[in-house]
Amino acid sequence: MIALLTAADVFVPDGDEARRRAQEELSKAEYQAAKPNWFDQLAADVAEWFFGLFGGDGTGAVAPLALTLITIVVVAAVVVALLVWGRPRASRTVRGGTDLLGEKNDRSATQLRADAERRARDGDWNDAVVLRFRALARGLLERDLIDPAPGATAQGIAREAAPALPQLTESLHEAATLFDRVRYLGTTASETDYRELAAADEHIQATAPRLGADTQAVHA
Repeated sequence: MIALLTAADVFVPDGDEARRRAQEELSKAEYQAAKPNWFDQLAADVAEWFFGLFGGDGTGAVAPLALTLITIVVVAAVVVALLVWGRPRASRTVRGGTDLLGEKNDRSATQLRADAERRARDGDWNDAVVLRFRALARGLLERDLIDPAPGATAQGIAREAAPALPQLTESLHEAATLFDRVRYLGTTASETDYRELAAADEHIQATAPRLGADTQAVHA
């Protein structure tokens, strides 16, 4: 009987009172500190969205939307890589310091021709010939008619330019041969050698290239 009376004396709040007391309890500092902040909630929402891209049945299957998004990201990454690191298509005029015919310098074709003419006026035909062929090669490079690998020879440059200038194949070969003879074999150049090389260089400058299938590799 005493136990029954004690239990009956216990106060049991109604619904509104219980709700009020629960709110008061949860408003205490220790409960507020335990609540997730805005960053925690944001992270949870992002994680929920990401995992929602995958199969929600626990099998790990990738949803179609996830495959689409992954494909878009991969393609975008490839495009960006090509734009940033792809081979430049701009004129080689700005490619200063290119290693060409065993010499690295930033002189343009115009500057090399001027230097060759100065040597010719001084009667230094050997240097004039060497500089004039370098000007010829630099001009081909500036016009995007060649894209020689480091260490390319004069004959290699002539062969590479031939598809774009087929009517001048023989002139290119003869110019390269003269350069090799003077530069490497110790042949003494004459004024006639220089004048013929200069004429060939001017003819090459004035000739429009044939940009067909055989020359696409240079521009790719």
